[in-house]
Amino acid sequence: MQLIDGKATAAAIKAEIAEEVRRLMADGKKQPHLAAVLVGHDGGSETYVKNKVIACEQCGFKSSLIRFEADITEAELLNCVHRLNQDEDVDGFIVQLPLPKHIDEQKIIEAIDYRKDVDGFHPINVGRMAIGLPCFISATPLGIITLLQRYGIKTSGKKCVVLGRSNIVGKPMAQLMLQKQYGDATVTICHSHSPSLKEECREADILIAAIGQPNFVTADMVKEGAVVIDVGTTRVEDKSHKGGFRLNGDVKYNEVAAKCSFITPVPGGVGPMTICSLMTNTLAAAKHTYY
Repeated sequence: MQLIDGKATAAAIKAEIAEEVRRLMADGKKQPHLAAVLVGHDGGSETYVKNKVIACEQCGFKSSLIRFEADITEAELLNCVHRLNQDEDVDGFIVQLPLPKHIDEQKIIEAIDYRKDVDGFHPINVGRMAIGLPCFISATPLGIITLLQRYGIKTSGKKCVVLGRSNIVGKPMAQLMLQKQYGDATVTICHSHSPSLKEECREADILIAAIGQPNFVTADMVKEGAVVIDVGTTRVEDKSHKGGFRLNGDVKYNEVAAKCSFITPVPGGVGPMTICSLMTNTLAAAKHTYY
């Protein structure tokens, strides 16, 4: 069994990005600029945005954090999005999800200029990804593809099972694993209502768990030699850990790891690659690589 170290891989990629930024600026190009909009004080979102700011520093990017209280109106948030769309110094920006319930998340996503949509959530980016055109790919699926490539894991012709069908991970992950230039695999999507879920998982050469249920994948669901990618990051109460909780993956790691050829840990696997992929997209936005 080989551990897939997302933390080390992300650090290497950020160093590569920082070197490219130094070259760009030495050639007289502008410093890439990523802005983040944070609404309210959700603990997970606060941590995630803080890590994005740190990653920007590591990559040599300029970063801006725009904060609003949870009672901001939808119209006020749309005005902020419009200002960022028009700001020529901002190459890409994100509106951190989830948003308060009185705000229509989809309306906010669609208001973002798709050329600055470094989260890869805008319907134009999602549509371009689906048919294999250059676009911003949502960060978690892009991070997983990058890990598979960097570890030399063969995906072409393999059976890949994706557990979960979210717009952020499950659906785009399945699309990427299907496409010739990325996964070139035979792909099955399973979810909580799939009647033959365990049987499908047992046939997978590559199992990507993004179902959002801690310890959902057990040893009897994984075949010998499978590659297991654990996307789950559920906060579980644990008094022995700082802050009183720990992050738990969708995979019962202690049971499953011995059967795998490769496996990602939680934390330290997919998570660091998600933020790293956001940096990759921001650099592409600054260079106008896609649009």
